[in-house]
Amino acid sequence: MKATQNPLLIKENSHRLKAAPFDKIKTEHFLPAFEQTLEEAAQAIDKIKKSKAKPTFENTFLAMDEAEEHLDYISSIFYNLLSAESGPEHKALAQKISPMLAQFSSKIATDPGIFKRIKAVYDAEVEGKPEPVLPADMADKKALQKAERYRIIKTTYTSFIRNGALLSDKDKAKLTAIDMELSKLSPQFSDNVLGATNNFILHLTDPKEVEGIPQSALDAAAFTAKQKGKDKGWVFTLQPSSFIPALTYCKNREVRKTLQKAYSSRAFKGKFDNRALILQIIKLRYQRAKLLGFKTHAEYVLKERMAGSPKAAQDFLNKIYKVAYPAAQKEVAETAAYARKLDGLRKLMPWDFGYYANKLKEERYAYDPEELRPWFKVENVVKGLFKVAKKIYGIDLKRVKDVPLYHKDVETYEVYDNGNYMGLLYVDLFPRETKRGGAWMTTFQGQGMHSDGMRRPHVSIVGSLTPSTDKQPSLLRLDEVRTIFHEFGHALHALLSDCHYKGVSGARVLWDFVELPSQIMENWLMEEEALKLFAKHYETGAPLPKEMLDKVLAARNFHAGIANINQLRYGMLDFAWHNQNPAKITDVGEFETEAIEPYRLMPAVSGTNTSCAFAHIFAGGYSAGYYSYKWAEALEADAWSLFSEKGIFNQEVASSFRKYILARGNSFHPMILFTAFRGRKPDPDALLKRDGLI
Repeated sequence: MKATQNPLLIKENSHRLKAAPFDKIKTEHFLPAFEQTLEEAAQAIDKIKKSKAKPTFENTFLAMDEAEEHLDYISSIFYNLLSAESGPEHKALAQKISPMLAQFSSKIATDPGIFKRIKAVYDAEVEGKPEPVLPADMADKKALQKAERYRIIKTTYTSFIRNGALLSDKDKAKLTAIDMELSKLSPQFSDNVLGATNNFILHLTDPKEVEGIPQSALDAAAFTAKQKGKDKGWVFTLQPSSFIPALTYCKNREVRKTLQKAYSSRAFKGKFDNRALILQIIKLRYQRAKLLGFKTHAEYVLKERMAGSPKAAQDFLNKIYKVAYPAAQKEVAETAAYARKLDGLRKLMPWDFGYYANKLKEERYAYDPEELRPWFKVENVVKGLFKVAKKIYGIDLKRVKDVPLYHKDVETYEVYDNGNYMGLLYVDLFPRETKRGGAWMTTFQGQGMHSDGMRRPHVSIVGSLTPSTDKQPSLLRLDEVRTIFHEFGHALHALLSDCHYKGVSGARVLWDFVELPSQIMENWLMEEEALKLFAKHYETGAPLPKEMLDKVLAARNFHAGIANINQLRYGMLDFAWHNQNPAKITDVGEFETEAIEPYRLMPAVSGTNTSCAFAHIFAGGYSAGYYSYKWAEALEADAWSLFSEKGIFNQEVASSFRKYILARGNSFHPMILFTAFRGRKPDPDALLKRDGLI
């Protein structure tokens, strides 16, 4: 294939926004594009290494960034499609491409000639010099650019060391082999979770089996049945938009049990078994950490996080545990007692909890979350979200239809600030068999200086929310609306970035800081002043009744103890896998059972397992980092308290959050940025106070 025939190799993108040409890209374009750009990048970097010129930031750091720019562009497209829109050929291709990229990255990171130049610049500009402070005038572009430069040199130098620059040649070879093997295992893990999810359907035909399930969920299940080729009845899948309403409302206990066990046993044994992959992954991560001089993978990871060490992160989680676990136990006991009183249930099981907890909430607060769906039509939610963003940050989002798409469900929006173009947003909200589960924000193009000048970001928010059916439009649960707000918060971190160098722009921050912009955005959803902008009945246009909102707010801390313990269980399970020598771990099921016992609130169920579908830590970027959700939530609770005090649309507070948090990316250490915004260091009890636990 000639380069001119491959849309991935055409550098002169003719689209007005330089948007990715998804309408022209085919799976067969990727391998030749990677082969060519890898060769070109290697040649350019070799030229940098052999240069006789004195190493400088420009001829080394920026030159290397430019050398890899086209390769990064193709990689972003390939891996984003791998998550959002990929078939068997695309997935198989990942097994070839991932090791190629891993070998390339490892070769650079362990090249003594490259590292010599990196170190020379580091010694000249960073070593022994204090970290830049925030300028008194945050409009001082020269001072900000100088700080970015310092940060890039420091983090790049550290990254080279953390990726083997100081190892012997023998150990460098070992590290490269480990990285190549790991690059294959994560996509396999993700494929197995998706395969297990898609492989299950529950086809029901007896009305008694679906008694209690809301009509909207039944209509969706009937529509799914038609799509699956069933003549009658209802089909439930393991997509959250399908099984959550069934678990929450279905009166038939056996149906709930079937769905709960199926979801909780994904990729645990059977055709899509992930157990062997987990054992390989943790073994390789441990070996890698040991090679680099760390006791465990968790110590390696936490060295470059706000927490600083596994002990600090676990101490933080344990502080929450001491308060939340007794509260959670009490909440479970209340739910069990309620189930006995209501239906004579002797033993509350995991498939019972959501059903009876919802009934208890409804009785206690006269509130059923399902009642809210008519006020959350997805189109109104998206438009309303943009109105909220307009009131906070003054930005406008304009729907555009001339941007190439990778799937017909995707919508695109241009973002403007006082007429200035800020970036492009892709919105992809509904489940499909070619998309992995969950929700995320991702970047196709980062903000900052590129080889052809300054570019604005292209980002995407992706989810698997309740789709429309042949009977009604997409009407969302409150937690699904919260998901959109959350991911849009991530998107704002990228879209409102105002850095010179793309290496520090947007969400390229320390991992336990990255959730702050997303989690704080969720708060506006629970405010009457924001909800009245978009929560209107999809048929009548009537606003969400005040009494209904009051019920939602009254119930906001319902089972807050359980919610905290559920998150702690994930975080501590992550540390259990990654903060020890895994040599003695031979049985994935037994190990997990023991690890989560202190956080268990419900009876254990044979044949179920969390780890085998825990894609965050085995196929995402959260290994030894899942704690960061609670860490950032504590920061967010403290940050939001200032909005609550001054006004949720207070322009002074919003401008400060944008200026110090959203715009600055990784230009400064996050504690410096947070303190600048809040006027002090974080309140360690802010989260527990907000959740009503202290």
